[in-house]
Amino acid sequence: MKIAASGGTGAPRRTPLTRERVLAVAIQLADRAGIESISMRRLAQELDVEAMSLYTHVRNKDDLLGGMVDTVISEIPTGVDGVDWKTSLRGMVLAARSVILRHPWAARTIETRTAPGPAVLGYMNAVIGILREGGFSIAQAHHAVHILGSRLLGFARDLFDDSGDLGPEEAASLANALGATHPYVVEMALAVTHTGALGPCDDDAEFALVLDFILDGLDRLHSG
Repeated sequence: MKIAASGGTGAPRRTPLTRERVLAVAIQLADRAGIESISMRRLAQELDVEAMSLYTHVRNKDDLLGGMVDTVISEIPTGVDGVDWKTSLRGMVLAARSVILRHPWAARTIETRTAPGPAVLGYMNAVIGILREGGFSIAQAHHAVHILGSRLLGFARDLFDDSGDLGPEEAASLANALGATHPYVVEMALAVTHTGALGPCDDDAEFALVLDFILDGLDRLHSG
């Protein structure tokens, strides 16, 4: 005899549909198939429910995306260990980067949000708290938030992506096509190839380098 989840007989009871479950499955789908895969119909299929039942828990796709972003941001630890403001803030931003790297779609989706959710507000409150308790004036803290920008959430948009590695034929083609008119662009592009002087670009190392550069500048602002 088959025992139902409720303890009686019959078919097992379905896992209740909640906003938290909808968001968790949507995040899993985006992690696996990209943010472009997210639609109410596809998500309903993942949850094995009718699409209309999702609207009890999310108002529309925009609400779904906002909830997904807020859920991801809630993964960032905001506790500090009582050390100086620079170490605390650096640790929190790098923790944010680890979270963002686990969800490659999140950075682009965060940039589409116009209003912060509860988790984003909580995270920003923790960031500002580190600065204020570290001795920054409210004006200095305001400057710091603007200077750090999206880097506070673990990502930044570079002017171009140089994390790829050109093969020998691609490198030769680039040099032939642009070498005469854009010598410095070609020089840098070739330098970050596998066999170039700089080697392949390490995005994490570059992120940390710029973060430390900014934090040193904020330290001078704070001490000035």
